[in-house]
Formats: sequence, structure tokens, C-alpha cells
Amino acid sequence: MSVKQGLMALLAEGPMYGAQLRVEFEERTGGTWPLNVGQVYTTLNRLERDGLVEPTGVADHEGRISYRLTDAGRTEVSTWWTTPVDRDTTPRNELTIKLALAVTVPGVDVQAVAQTQRTSTLKHLHDLTRLKQQVMRKQRDAERSGDAERSGDTERDAPTEGAANHDLAWLLVLENLIFTAEAEVRWLDHVETRLHRESLRPFPRTGAAGAARAAAEETAYRREQTQQERNATEARR
Repeated sequence: MSVKQGLMALLAEGPMYGAQLRVEFEERTGGTWPLNVGQVYTTLNRLERDGLVEPTGVADHEGRISYRLTDAGRTEVSTWWTTPVDRDTTPRNELTIKLALAVTVPGVDVQAVAQTQRTSTLKHLHDLTRLKQQVMRKQRDAERSGDAERSGDTERDAPTEGAANHDLAWLLVLENLIFTAEAEVRWLDHVETRLHRESLRPFPRTGAAGAARAAAEETAYRREQTQQERNATEARR
């Protein structure tokens, strides 16, 4: 999740200061990706440096400074909404890396690693499902309450609509997490089947060619580091 883009999307609604942005971000994503105020202000400083946001003026009586989008910032947000998320760069997945290494490292019980993770993921899935049920129950209760007390007063209805939108946002996040957990369980089932089929044959250790390549890469890396240190020393003179 891009914190930068998320904060800019919130600022598209109007000026906010750092703590407001943090609260709004966490409420709308259900606290799934918590932020701290320092992280928010660091991002705001970078956005201001890049000409995407600007302070609205002087600090208020509590010393808080609100920020708003510049024209360039509004263009950036509009582009973000209409541009698909980049899937070309594969993010690091700790579980995938863990199992891939477990298969290749002697003495590791890969079946146990996979089974332990499956048990944990199933528990996580059950917890997410309960949370989803709670959110849906809250939505139904709010709908019944709104039907019973509807008065046609738009000023009174507006906060209710805002709360409903926040619940919907949290529900979308939850469902994404649920689908991800379900996919992980299916993948772990596949892993166990694959391991059983392959009988976990010992992974061949790096041969002479691989060892030579690794040594050459290490030598090249150390040469580059040495050259960088020399350049830095000369620059300080």
C-alpha cells in the first residue's frame, strides 16, 4: 500500500493536518495498515518538496498545520485512480521464501513448516471471517435504525452515510484479506501434495561453476565498495 497515494487521496477531500490524516487512513482501512504521526509528517514533507501538497497557512492555536493538494497533486491523485496497480514487480513474500529455502536447506522438516503455517493461516482466516460477520451485522443494524428513524433531515443523515461508507471500506479490506488467506491455505495444500509426490529429494548443493560465480560476484562487489570509499575520501579533501 502506498502511504503517499493514500494520504493524497484523503487530501483530495479537503485540507487536513497529520493526526487527522492518520485517523482517517486507519478508520477507512480498518486499522489493517497502521500509521504513526511521524510517518505521516515525513510523507507530507516529501510531498511538499515535490510540489504535490502545500500548507494552508500558519499553524492553528495548537500548533497544527493543515495541508492541501496543489494542482499537480490533484492531477497525481486522478492519475492514481485511473492507473492499474503494477503487478510486474513481484513483492517479497516471507512464507514463499521460507518454504523455498526450507526445501533446499538440509535438516529442515518442510512438511512440518507447511503444516504449522496452514494451522496459523486457518486461524487467521476464521478470525477475519468473524470480523466480517460483525461488520455485516453492524450494517444491518444501521439500516434498520435508519429505516425506523428516517426523518428526511439531510444534515442528520449525512453522518450516517459517512459511517456506512467507512463500514463498506472496511468490509472490502476484510474480504481482500479473507480471499488472500483462502488462497494461501489452498497453496499450502498444494505444497504438501507436491512435497509428498516429490518425496523431498535432497537438493543438490552448489557445484563448482556456481561456487566460482558466487566468488566472482563477491569480488566484484568488494571492488565496487572499495572504489566508492576512495571516491568519498577524495570528495572530502
